[in-house]
Amino acid sequence: MSDPVDVQEELSEGSGLIGLIQARMKTAEDGRQVHEERWLKAYKNFRGIYDSTTQYTTTEKSKVFLKITKTKVLAAYGQIVDILFANKKFPLTIESTPVPEGIAEFAHLKTPADQLDQFSDPYGFEGDGRQLPPGAVEATPSNLDFLGSMANKFGPDAPLAEGPSKIGEPQISPAKNAALRMEKVIHDQLTDSNAVNVLRHAIFEAALLGTGIIKGPFNSGKLIHKWETNELGRQYTPQEKLVPRIEAVSAWDVYPDPTATNIQDCEYVLQRHKMNRSQLRKLMKMPMFNPDSIREVIAGGGNYTEKYFENTIHDDQTEPYSNHERYEVLEYWGVLDSSIAKQMGLEGAEEIDDLSQVQVNIWISGGQVLRACANPFTPERIPYCVFPYEINPYQIWGVGVPENMEDAQLLMNGHVRMAIDNLALAGNLVFDVDETSLVPGQNYEIFPGKVFRRQSGVTGTAINGIKFPSTAGENIQMYDKARQLADEETGIPSIMHGQTGVTGTGRTAAGLSMLLGSSGLAIKTVIKNIDDYLLKPMGEAFFQWNMQFNEENPDIIGDLEIKPRGSASVMQKEVRSQRLIMLLQTVSNPMLAPFIKIPNLLKELAISQDIDPDSLVNDINEAQIYAEILKGLQDAQQPQGPEGTPQSPSPPTGAGQTGMGGVGGVPQQPPQTDLNGTGGGTIGVGGVPTAGESEFTGNAPQVEG
Repeated sequence: MSDPVDVQEELSEGSGLIGLIQARMKTAEDGRQVHEERWLKAYKNFRGIYDSTTQYTTTEKSKVFLKITKTKVLAAYGQIVDILFANKKFPLTIESTPVPEGIAEFAHLKTPADQLDQFSDPYGFEGDGRQLPPGAVEATPSNLDFLGSMANKFGPDAPLAEGPSKIGEPQISPAKNAALRMEKVIHDQLTDSNAVNVLRHAIFEAALLGTGIIKGPFNSGKLIHKWETNELGRQYTPQEKLVPRIEAVSAWDVYPDPTATNIQDCEYVLQRHKMNRSQLRKLMKMPMFNPDSIREVIAGGGNYTEKYFENTIHDDQTEPYSNHERYEVLEYWGVLDSSIAKQMGLEGAEEIDDLSQVQVNIWISGGQVLRACANPFTPERIPYCVFPYEINPYQIWGVGVPENMEDAQLLMNGHVRMAIDNLALAGNLVFDVDETSLVPGQNYEIFPGKVFRRQSGVTGTAINGIKFPSTAGENIQMYDKARQLADEETGIPSIMHGQTGVTGTGRTAAGLSMLLGSSGLAIKTVIKNIDDYLLKPMGEAFFQWNMQFNEENPDIIGDLEIKPRGSASVMQKEVRSQRLIMLLQTVSNPMLAPFIKIPNLLKELAISQDIDPDSLVNDINEAQIYAEILKGLQDAQQPQGPEGTPQSPSPPTGAGQTGMGGVGGVPQQPPQTDLNGTGGGTIGVGGVPTAGESEFTGNAPQVEG
């Protein structure tokens, strides 16, 4: 919390609120300048642009720049995206807490014991001190409160009780069901926000500059297409629905509190917008914006001034172009002294102590306050997720791939330039001319067919060609060493981005697997940073948004926990798939199968092979339906008996059968008989024919009489 004296000093630098925000903007800008210089170096190495401070020797001719930094950045970006979105599902799940509050973990059908507890007198008997006092009214809470939002699906007299059921009896999981519904709603909202593409932009900038930033979720209108039938017929009646939306924000445009090491510790964050007139006019339609102030800004003309780094990152090396149609708009999120909030007339400010601070959102431009309101989120939060590629423990800004391999890139460029210059020298002859042996006044330019006039000396001594030795081999060796150094500094081996000619252990399958595994260790740390600093806080922000603004889905309320799933995919997919297949083979043992969750195992196996499990693996109910269908198909394929009943096929004859008709001496089931009583089995199987049957060959017994 800022000292009141500091606030007054900030206010003295300008006029009221605008002066305060501009002063904090200046503080954040000064604190960020050293990081801007790091970003500029990273961007130039990525684009292959030499810095103005690069020193060349007087003999250097080549200005080649090897874009190995670009290759490493793209490899890191591609690997991260491939891991996070391998199964085409956003890496975020919602689960109930281990001990959910306000909602039951399990519920079951009431047993006789539950019924007895229900109808027992909760106030005891007269004289035991538990009876209801005279005149008091008995409280009758809902007997389904433990179901949470699921209570709406059942009547007030539903025979349900809290707790797990006995083995074999039905039960429901209210907490789990609420978590699944919340997860489905959030995933739908992320799809509407085009979250995958938004995250890709932020991840790329994190790999390049060291830090990625996501803003949101914030309220946005979504057009819902609907048709209604009335007296005029069927009409198209679109409606606007309030939905959460996120967007990627460039690190160049965000100015956080320079004293903070993470976004949670920031007292304020400013975002610098570059807008045209159309964008400013759109702000008039947004809630809490002042149209009159916006008109004043537009009437005053463009006020945008480019920063020193913008020409470089916009690839514009010419003079700054005119910005008369562009406006600088500062968006402020952070604390504000309560006395200033009261002067502004912010809602609820009068109830705040004078020594306290309030969270606000303020937009200013051209000396005008475009918007000033209290932080609309509950609980109050600054709507930015700042995540590092590699953590800098003492700064909010992270470290990216180009910064890690900056020295290696410098070495590679230097030795390659030396090799090219040497090859240009060694590949050409340098001539030594004895002018005293030649006729004066001749042109010494050498070309095929050239004739020189000699006046003295021995033939072939006046002009001599000198060949310089080549040192390019040593320079290329140093280049290879520098490239290997880049692999070690970034944790991204060259094999990950298509480097051929791998030697040593990398030539074998096991060695290649070791190389890939070592690269996974470096990426694992990055993915864990994305889980902790991006996916989890963003998921929690979506959860809070739905709890605060989503009134259309009351069934999603519950004691829930956000689980990012990015790091769960770090393991090499091939290794993970093999392990899952081995486990599936192990549980094929009927003694072990009851202890394994087979559907979950199949889902994980599908994920490891880049297959969407929801489109492939059935749930329990679907599995039962398909099992019945398959059973019916199998019965239909069996031979039919005399009355249409399935008939077991006869076992084939072979060396494995014995005289008892079984394999290995094990007798088989008796065969089915036809209408004549004959069996359909092989030799040694079936009944013995008796007198009167067609197969009987003996003498018929004599009948006495």
